Amino acid sequence: MPLIMAVCVVIGIMIGSFFANRFSGNRLNVINSGSNRITNLLRIIDDMYVDKVDIDSLVEDAMPKILAELDPHSVYISAKDVQSTTDDLKGSFSGIGVEFIIRQDTIRVQNVIKNGPAERAGMLAGDKIISVNGKSFVGKIVTNEEAMRRLKGPKDTKVKVGVVRYGHEKPVYMTITRGEIPTKSITSVYMLDDKTGYIKIKNFGETTYTELLIALAQLSQEGFTNLVIDLRDNVGGYLDSAVQMANEFLPKNKLIVYTEGRKSPRKEYRTNGQGSYQDIPLVVLINEGSASASEIFAGAMQDNDRGTIIGRRSFGKGLVQQQIAFPDGSMIRLTIARYYTPSGRCIQKPYTIGDSEDYAQDIVARYQHGEFFNQDSIKHVGPAYHTTLGRAVYGGGGITPDIFVPEDTLGMTSYYKQAAMSGLILQFAFNYTDNNRQKMQQFKELLELESYLKKQNMVEQFATYANSHGLQRRNLLIRKSHTLLERYIDSRVIYNMLDEQAWNQYLNADDNVIKKALEVFKNNAAFPKAPAKKAKR
Repeated sequence: MPLIMAVCVVIGIMIGSFFANRFSGNRLNVINSGSNRITNLLRIIDDMYVDKVDIDSLVEDAMPKILAELDPHSVYISAKDVQSTTDDLKGSFSGIGVEFIIRQDTIRVQNVIKNGPAERAGMLAGDKIISVNGKSFVGKIVTNEEAMRRLKGPKDTKVKVGVVRYGHEKPVYMTITRGEIPTKSITSVYMLDDKTGYIKIKNFGETTYTELLIALAQLSQEGFTNLVIDLRDNVGGYLDSAVQMANEFLPKNKLIVYTEGRKSPRKEYRTNGQGSYQDIPLVVLINEGSASASEIFAGAMQDNDRGTIIGRRSFGKGLVQQQIAFPDGSMIRLTIARYYTPSGRCIQKPYTIGDSEDYAQDIVARYQHGEFFNQDSIKHVGPAYHTTLGRAVYGGGGITPDIFVPEDTLGMTSYYKQAAMSGLILQFAFNYTDNNRQKMQQFKELLELESYLKKQNMVEQFATYANSHGLQRRNLLIRKSHTLLERYIDSRVIYNMLDEQAWNQYLNADDNVIKKALEVFKNNAAFPKAPAKKAKR
């Protein structure tokens, strides 16, 4: 390990100083032992190799390979990829302000951000972008990465965009002045019933805590007395944001999390007692997509017996990365410590140094093993830890919920799986939205649009569409999957026409995990109780 750490340091030195300190002549006399071999190898290649070599390219190739020999979360990020990997956590980025998908090699605008640059320039949801700055942008060249590269740019710079618009014979052209576009961590805030507030958090970024306070203030005005925080599929983010959020719900001097590593002394994060929601009944929702900072928050609530955790076992990322930037704009995220929940458990799932393949397939393995459907399939490795009240909890593989809710498989058929995995449902929903947008624009509220869609026989329309696009009609399977198909199709049209919150509300209305949370509140069971003491004999 010391050698590998030294190698990483040397790579940093190479980028920072090697190219500024080249000298000519034979360098064989400067070869030293240990990690200096890498620096000197590059110098020798640069001086003596038979052909001209791009040393920058060699370094670019070497960096990820070295880090691949460490844990699965230590990674190299090239200069061209840094912005796209950090935008979601920064709270804003500079761009035109649209959400889009790529279908049939064309950018299709799903949503235009209200009061954003694109809306001010006249862009509409449903527009298909065909050119950027006078150059055609359709066909195989259209990728997410290339679209971001062309549409994003420094604030106040201009980009000319051409679109095909429904009902217009000729393309529509507009010049958009780029601006700051907010990237919100919290995507939904509303009341599940007359007592229960709901907050959906997709990641932990720079603005998450501020967004949380605004969301809680909104729910307070609506009279909430119970709270659901939905961290399902929350990939994590900044540790500090999770700590700030946990502080709102815990009394003074409670341990939230601590970190510790070979070169990182133990650092504890404790509450200051100033949180405004220390007594509200709380339920936290997690699943296999809940990772890192979301596990810190869920673990702090569970170990302090502050709320009830509902769902499925979380991802299991208990490693702390530090971002280290290099002068060329690239960076590494290097694991420097592990984090531990208040009970002392590290929830990092097992991995093999240098082998990321099995690690990447872990969620698939869980599914195949039956863990999504049966709590008994969860195998705990290692000793039990204990919460403040003495409840047994386990480390070594994510946060196991207090209440397990299996994945709903009712209506799941081979036809539905093919329809979903092929992208045909998304494609149909977008085409339907595009063709009926003017008619549906009158529906500003979820219930209005939902009522309209229920009358449109959407499953039958989809089955006809899918059959013409290669998915054979299977009437028996379609009937079995009717509810699932209708739910998926309608949800995507709702997302296209309204927003992500409306989409969440629609899906949550028939979500077994949400139903279980409401049941917990109804039974006054949000605050965990100490386990019954075993009778002495």
